[in-house]
Amino acid sequence: MEQNDIAVGLDIGTTKIVAMIGRKNEYGKVEIIGIGKSKSLGVHRGVVNNITQTIQSIQQAIQEAEADSGLKISEVVVGIAGQHIRSLQHSDYITRQNPDEVIDADDIHTLCNQVHKLVMLPGEEIIHVLPQEFKVDGQAEIKEPIGMYGGRLEANFHVVVGQVSSIRNIGRCVKSAGLELSAVTLEPLASANAVLSQEEKEAGVALIDIGGGTTDLAIFKDGIIRHTAVIPFGGNVITEDIKEGCSIIEKQAELLKVKFGSAWPGENKDNEIVSIPGLRGREPKEITLKNLSKIINARVVEIIEQVFLEIKNYGHDEQKKKLIAGLVLTGGGAQLKHLKQTAEYITGMDTRIGYPNEHLAGNNDSETTSPVYATAVGLVMNSLEKGNRRFQEEAVLSDKSPVEDSTEHEEEDHVQDEQDHEEETSKKVARKSIFDKWAEKFKDFLDNAE
Repeated sequence: MEQNDIAVGLDIGTTKIVAMIGRKNEYGKVEIIGIGKSKSLGVHRGVVNNITQTIQSIQQAIQEAEADSGLKISEVVVGIAGQHIRSLQHSDYITRQNPDEVIDADDIHTLCNQVHKLVMLPGEEIIHVLPQEFKVDGQAEIKEPIGMYGGRLEANFHVVVGQVSSIRNIGRCVKSAGLELSAVTLEPLASANAVLSQEEKEAGVALIDIGGGTTDLAIFKDGIIRHTAVIPFGGNVITEDIKEGCSIIEKQAELLKVKFGSAWPGENKDNEIVSIPGLRGREPKEITLKNLSKIINARVVEIIEQVFLEIKNYGHDEQKKKLIAGLVLTGGGAQLKHLKQTAEYITGMDTRIGYPNEHLAGNNDSETTSPVYATAVGLVMNSLEKGNRRFQEEAVLSDKSPVEDSTEHEEEDHVQDEQDHEEETSKKVARKSIFDKWAEKFKDFLDNAE
């Protein structure tokens, strides 16, 4: 099998690291052909805090995925999250030199490049520049300006910003694990790709990805990403609360949460009790499930209220910005019993649990379609999409007949071809693949750091 046909997503999370290998079948659906998982030891709240342990965890997940699929992995798309991520809205414009020519991908690329030069806070770097709506000579609400005439091209952008050191550390871990980094994608964007339908994105929806260390939020409206945020706590804080509240060890607290935990205290009766073995000959502890769910509920309410505050900041109360499709909960934390009902009660919005089976082939393992793997599936999809675009670009290039002067020297032709290819590649970036451009920039950045 050719390397181009497959894609590998690497989800570096706080509790687990997942390597997922996928390919597209003849119906355009994603088929997962290998999956590897390891305990994440060097990551805290989405940020690497122990390079050596993280490298070992990545290698373990990659080896498992290779054994599962029988393929050798050399290149991965990595998801990035963490409390250092923030987003902002920005408007920018360019004045075109020749308004009598139609707007092409080059113009959009120039405009996006201009945004990339924005001055950020010290130690911060732009990860994604996502165009939302365009204006041509004052005419608003244009989604695709290519092919139109105009002198002034203006756009609203959703700009995602992260800490340079945190991004570099992830890149260093991936490189040290013997892998090539092909792209970096914001994790809530990857999860959204995997679990949301186009109709939901059009109607207006908030995706809440509850991970171990962070809760990621992505808001879509009219098919466009409108707001992203990372809330610096997730499922691990609930486990920590159970550990403290019940005076038990972390392993027992996690088991309690997964097996008996509920986000709704009214569900449990007072006489429902679970017994936990004591440490080293001590008496076993008895914990009522009502108390357990009260502890869980207190923290879940806090997480959802924080998310709801971000949704209000976006402007959900305004009629024009109303999120008709409500909330979609995904990630490992979304498996908590009665979480859907709790979220509906707090926010008053329709809620569903998001499974990453929206674009997966029907013959995939049921484990793959768990909310736990939403980000990994999304990263594989992003990588396949990127590879497909590259393939289409190359096909377009090979079909082109030379219109250049044929009297030039062969060497000059060769140089010209290379330049044309570079120009085509740069045009491609503006066409929905700003991620690719950033990955290139990021690679240079890492090489220079060395």
